Amino acid sequence: MKKLSQTSAPIYEALQEMKSMRLVPFDVPGHKRGRGNPELTELLGQKCVSLDVNSMKCLDNLCHPVSVIRDAELLAAEAFGSHGAFLMVGGTTSAVQTMILTVTKRGEKIILPRNVHRSVMTAMVLNGAVPVYVDPETDDRLGISLGMSVAAVRKAIAEHPDAKAVLVNNPTYYGICSDLRTIVSLAHAAGMLCIVDEAHGTHFYFGKDMPVSAMAAGADMAAVSMHKSGGSLTQSSLLLTGPSMQDGYVRQVINLTQTTSASYLLLSSLDISRRNLALRGEAAFGEVVRMARYARDEINDIGDYYAFGKELINGDSVFDFDETKLSVNTLDIGLAGIEVYDLLRDEYDIQIEFGDLGNILAYLSIGDRERDIERLVSALAEIRRLYKKSKAGLMKYEYIEPIVAMSPQDAFYADKEEMLPIQKTEGRICSEFVMCYPPGIPILAPGERITRRILDYIAYAKEKGCQMTGPEDPYIEKLNVVEE
Repeated sequence: MKKLSQTSAPIYEALQEMKSMRLVPFDVPGHKRGRGNPELTELLGQKCVSLDVNSMKCLDNLCHPVSVIRDAELLAAEAFGSHGAFLMVGGTTSAVQTMILTVTKRGEKIILPRNVHRSVMTAMVLNGAVPVYVDPETDDRLGISLGMSVAAVRKAIAEHPDAKAVLVNNPTYYGICSDLRTIVSLAHAAGMLCIVDEAHGTHFYFGKDMPVSAMAAGADMAAVSMHKSGGSLTQSSLLLTGPSMQDGYVRQVINLTQTTSASYLLLSSLDISRRNLALRGEAAFGEVVRMARYARDEINDIGDYYAFGKELINGDSVFDFDETKLSVNTLDIGLAGIEVYDLLRDEYDIQIEFGDLGNILAYLSIGDRERDIERLVSALAEIRRLYKKSKAGLMKYEYIEPIVAMSPQDAFYADKEEMLPIQKTEGRICSEFVMCYPPGIPILAPGERITRRILDYIAYAKEKGCQMTGPEDPYIEKLNVVEE
């Protein structure tokens, strides 16, 4: 077996070698190295389209890798400290769905927090798993969900000893971390697997003094968004596995939904980004933390804003905090987070990650610059000066406890009534998703009963300008409900 090194990028190197061969392409894609689509070539550049190629012997095949892709996955596993690693080109959505589809099947229970990404719910629609929700604690001032408390997880395990797995969302979009090591131990002691949606935690594996990573905590599987904080191209991700998992079976599950025409632009970006993080990640993320701390101090000095951080740590539902997440509460300036989000984009040409009803998130990573931080701070100061008003009437609570009446799969595929006006659906069972995106956490999921509080929340979020997605009706004026 050849010796692999973190200084290598096998897929990238194979693409470079392929280019030197001057192959004549009688295969797909049909643009033929860009010649058939000059506008696309002008947009992306000749080098980019020339690397948009099909699987061939010298480039391996993602569905059944045996050479350069396999080498890249072995290097990723080594870099992340996992037993196995899989390159994913369907985003972290596909990695999360693979985890759910691997550890559960129809009728089997999985313990999880309700504030999960929609990909968790859609996986349960696909395979028929039954959710057992652990309601997260909330921070009343910020109006955000916190992590899973150890006591709540222990209680759920005791009440549902037949559950197959526990899923932890770590860190949350806001940077909140649960006591992952203890939750993993609880799950394993009960004979359950522990899987982690680690979409926002790539840097945990490389930064110094970061919250514990899923693999270091002993988790069985973790979905990692390399394209978020790791620097790879959008839609590229990693699925990591521990020694308890049968990687051959995991590959089979991946192949149920992942494309057979994997993009080598995405694959090579994962390969190159892994190399970059392995060689330079600690220093790079140290700089990110430094900038985030500076930005947090400057924003808090403006007044009324609250850029929260490690002071939230309480040893349980906020066991740790990801300092790279620049989360800012805006309610004391009298504006919802989504209103500040819109002002930053429309008036100051600053695009942040998202705004919700009470907070904004500026996503900092290895490509940010201090001068951009200064521009953000200055814009926030001016928004406070120009737009501050009374906060009377603002809604802040983000978490609404669900009433689960049916499994997500049963509700999604159930006979439905003709779509009802949304205000006439109170008391009915929803058969589709409703969410603000980002962050993509459902307000309603299939199988949940629609309450007045939920309807009021949806109406308020629409009024404030949140981007609502999910239902069949694009205007969110009607909903599909289960036929009675």
